Amino acid sequence: MNDPDLASPGGDAYAGWADRLASMLAVVAAKDGREMRYANLAIRGRLLDDIVTRQVDDALALQPDLVSIVGGGNDILRPRADIDALASRLEAAVARIRETGADVLMATPTDPKEAPLVGLTRGRVATYIAHIVAIAQRHQCYLLNQWALTPLKDWRMWSEDRIHMTPDGHERVAAEAFQSLGFPPELADWRTPLPPMTAPARSEALRGNVEWARTYVGPWVQRRLTGRSSGDGRSPKYPTLQVVDPHRAFAPARH
Repeated sequence: MNDPDLASPGGDAYAGWADRLASMLAVVAAKDGREMRYANLAIRGRLLDDIVTRQVDDALALQPDLVSIVGGGNDILRPRADIDALASRLEAAVARIRETGADVLMATPTDPKEAPLVGLTRGRVATYIAHIVAIAQRHQCYLLNQWALTPLKDWRMWSEDRIHMTPDGHERVAAEAFQSLGFPPELADWRTPLPPMTAPARSEALRGNVEWARTYVGPWVQRRLTGRSSGDGRSPKYPTLQVVDPHRAFAPARH
């Protein structure tokens, strides 16, 4: 479960980190003669309330062994976000899942320090992360620490909207999640930063920021003013459990 869309149209090259993690776990299961079944209930743009109610309801109906729950990022972008209240709602959902006997994989947000405009939320993000870590400890959850994943500080890991990751970013997050669950990833260098690149001239960077604001920030503000979401009209990617092929191959994602 999540708030952003974990995969974009275009097939395996755009498989999100949860899809890639499911494939990694399918390989582990196959070695023991078992199969991995996976559902992806995420819908982009959703606020935490939708995740901890509808998505949790749908997830528990599937009687899962492991649930990943990542949410709150869209809420934090809103100026009046109450971080403590968000954390309380998240913890209630985690407790509900754990009461069924299912394991839970939580995840911190990434570090928004270098992000235009979004970087202004860094203090709130850090506070929310402190809550997430505490919740994970109290309820014995697995924790995916995206804040500490250094390669994600590189803009080459992010798509043009600067919100959703590239295939390379998803691949590295999947490896970090796999490690968080206690398995050694085959991708040995998932924590290794990309080679340095020449920084763009100030004028070029400014033009890029202006174009980004025009293309993505403007429409985001318009949706907020009209009560719409980028996820309106979208459905979960895999609303029911699907058997995961352990031999599924993804298109190369490395730079």
